[in-house]
Amino acid sequence: MDIINKMLTAIRGGARELGEAVVDAQSIRVFEQEIVDSKENLERAKEGLTELMARKIATERKLTSCGSRIKENEEFALKAIEQGDDSLALEIAAKIAQLEIEKDQTVAELESYSQNVEALKVQIKTAQKVIAEHERELSVVKVKESVQQASHSVTQTVTFDQSSIGSAKETLQQIKDKQQLEQDKIDAGIALRKELEGDDLDTKLKAAGIKQDAHSADQVLARLKAKTQVAS
Repeated sequence: MDIINKMLTAIRGGARELGEAVVDAQSIRVFEQEIVDSKENLERAKEGLTELMARKIATERKLTSCGSRIKENEEFALKAIEQGDDSLALEIAAKIAQLEIEKDQTVAELESYSQNVEALKVQIKTAQKVIAEHERELSVVKVKESVQQASHSVTQTVTFDQSSIGSAKETLQQIKDKQQLEQDKIDAGIALRKELEGDDLDTKLKAAGIKQDAHSADQVLARLKAKTQVAS
């Protein structure tokens, strides 16, 4: 029962570690994908900035053209005044007024483009710094993850080896205990047989010197000496 509980505990622990590993790996992938998405958004922002800058250039060109036309019409109006043609001068003046309104609108449009371009440049530079920092952090996180995985693998291997060594020692001790038990059974069987056949009693008598072996060397020598004495 204890072994089963240990197995269940190990399974639960392994599942928890696996779940944490999946979450960690998923977090890294999510972070990496966020960087990819940010870089794509940054590229779109650069494209938008390029378009705004192009519109700004076009507006600057329009403003220059408008200024040139105003200057040109002012010269025409002055000539008309010099010639005393007030009606023509008034007509030219009306056109100049219209061009000046257009110029003011173009100036406002240009200022708007300029502000947006500068603001977007700042945002893009900031985003580039943040993305670069995140890429550095991602590299560090990946390296740490690799090191931790390697360390975890080594730890698991060492733990497994130690567990295997401990298990082998237990198995060896079990074998020794079993062999000793078998030897004890054999010794007990021999002792029992001797006791049942009387061998044990003879052994005890001989050990006490009460009973001697009839075929011992001492007995044979004593018998031969006795025969010699009788013959003489």
